Amino acid sequence: SLGELMARFGQPPVMGQLIAGIILGHSVLGAIWPHAEKVLFPSTPDQKGMIEAISQLGILLLLMLTGMETDLKLVRRVGKAAVAISLTGIAVPFICGFILGEFLPASLVPGGNRVVTALFLGTAMSISSIKIVAMVVREMDFMRRNLGQIIVASAIMEDSIGWIIIAITLGIATHGKPDPWTLIKTIGGIAVFLGFSFTIGRRIVFWLIRWTNDNLKSEFAVITMILIIMGVMALITSSFGVQTVLGAFVAGVLVGESPILTEHIDEQLRGMIVALFMPVFFGLSGISADLTILKNPTILLLTAALFLIASVGKFCGAFVGGRIGGLTGRESLALGCGMNARGSTEVIVASIGLAMGALSQNLFTMIVTMAVLTTTLMPPMLRKALSNVPMRAEEKKRLEREAIDEKGFIPNLERLLLAVDESPPGKIMSRIAGLVAGGRGMPITIVPLKKEAAKAEGAAKEMKPDESHERMIKEGARASAQATAETTEEEKPRKVEIERREKGATAEKSVAEAAEKGFGMMLIGIEKARTAAGEFSQEVSRIIGDFEGPIAVFVCATCPDPGFLDRSISVLVPVNGSEASRNGAETAFALALPTRSSVTALYVSAVAAQEGRKRSRRSLTRQNEEAVLKEIARLGSRYEVELKTGIATNRSAEVPIRREAAKHDLLVMGVSRRPGKRLFFGNTASELLKEWEGPILFVAS
Repeated sequence: SLGELMARFGQPPVMGQLIAGIILGHSVLGAIWPHAEKVLFPSTPDQKGMIEAISQLGILLLLMLTGMETDLKLVRRVGKAAVAISLTGIAVPFICGFILGEFLPASLVPGGNRVVTALFLGTAMSISSIKIVAMVVREMDFMRRNLGQIIVASAIMEDSIGWIIIAITLGIATHGKPDPWTLIKTIGGIAVFLGFSFTIGRRIVFWLIRWTNDNLKSEFAVITMILIIMGVMALITSSFGVQTVLGAFVAGVLVGESPILTEHIDEQLRGMIVALFMPVFFGLSGISADLTILKNPTILLLTAALFLIASVGKFCGAFVGGRIGGLTGRESLALGCGMNARGSTEVIVASIGLAMGALSQNLFTMIVTMAVLTTTLMPPMLRKALSNVPMRAEEKKRLEREAIDEKGFIPNLERLLLAVDESPPGKIMSRIAGLVAGGRGMPITIVPLKKEAAKAEGAAKEMKPDESHERMIKEGARASAQATAETTEEEKPRKVEIERREKGATAEKSVAEAAEKGFGMMLIGIEKARTAAGEFSQEVSRIIGDFEGPIAVFVCATCPDPGFLDRSISVLVPVNGSEASRNGAETAFALALPTRSSVTALYVSAVAAQEGRKRSRRSLTRQNEEAVLKEIARLGSRYEVELKTGIATNRSAEVPIRREAAKHDLLVMGVSRRPGKRLFFGNTASELLKEWEGPILFVAS
């Protein structure tokens, strides 16, 4: 309830959970009604053990969720500024915190190990909370702005560096003193672990998630595998004296980097963590804090000093880093305000320090108090600072491109299912799949089908597939990735992962089994895709089966050479304002981008011009046509494709389409799938299927 209340006042819900714990703990309830506190939270060993177990599991899950929200692409995109900000933003407050730790009264330093306490205090003062920073930046609609990305990327880097520092500190704390050999071993272990994780480990995690999703039938098998990955990586880091926090965080980063099921996984995991473990953990953290110690003038003064040093140190460090990174004064001011939120991350650090014996109970309470204050003050300060930052011209252009992508068709696909045989249409569709997938790094699963010609010759078994499909996909993907990187001025998308499914089952069964595993679109290319009567063959209908997502079917009576998409071609795409036609146009642009091909968007009006028709009706129709073509032009400009437009009026839409298609190398048509046993895309598509012998790519969404 308090989390909801805080959210309504523009504050992070996690603060409400923390305050709820403070109210239920010794600070409020314990001071007013001690008996009630003891009834709610008995101090029996069993109760403490259970709470400790939940708390430790909660820390691991929260760190994994934080890792999943870590966008490494964002960090790489704003590289120079983020590096400068994160280094100074950590160094300045860390040094301030460490020095403060060295001068703390002995009563606040448990076990007399002042170095470890100072390291924990420095880290707690230097780290920022990704969740809270991102919440305010998103609320202000700055998440895609240059400054918003720099703020979030800097918080990500600070969090990542902070967890490495915590891992080293935990290694020192475990051995009781900063032994040089132990420190070298710990840092070396972290370096090897991180190096392995972000190279070979990344591929292993992706393979495990995909294998689990595609082969196991039990409920929530992928979530179980992710929890296993987290546990294994946590144990690995624990084995070389770093405890489990770094392993859980890195596991989350790798899961978030997986190119499939990311949204699905995030929804399932987030619900469990946010609804259960997060309130329990932060509530328990609040209960552990005893604010009654602030009645002591010395403790109160030290807490105020801690708050002041933490705020000034973080602000100055981030501001200086912003100026070094090339930001303006206003941008650096907003950056300094944004980086001052600790919140959830700082409480986690303090909880680990308390559990390890590196922080005393009083110092833990002081840090929690400072976290609440800095996090409460940050949102209004950042909102005010961001409202004064103007938008740059190149930033506006990028935002327009990203706004188109957000509601686009191709950008929201995660992976492709490719059902093809060894015929020319199959190989062409493989190249199309590579061109579509390469710009986004989408994984592709190939289901090889029996070639129709082999069946006609009475072949007893399926032809052995060659490697042409993989080659066609890879060549198309490379060209698409290169073109995408050039047009967006960003790094190349990840390499397209290709998997071939061959289990000896029938083609229909293989496709049906694969289709259940979460594919964004199915692409089909077979030799006999249509009958002599001009309809889709029964084989195509059987292959598609009950697949409910978007499908693409390549058809050609007279097929070009499979390599015709290697060169610049002319593409025709009919449009009528529907979402299906827009998706067809976007697919055409995705194919045209890598080869610098030209696209012609033809608006076909089914209303015949009649003498005597009211002028207002003609004007309204013309306005609709222009609006549709303007929207397609915006989409084409996003892909930086040469676009021509045209308008044709005919009661039979297929007539002008067929006439115009004769002047082009490829017809791409966005259609809607109609119900029925046989695949049917409507009358216009059906007539083109009968009358046009050239290559057609139907995109049904």
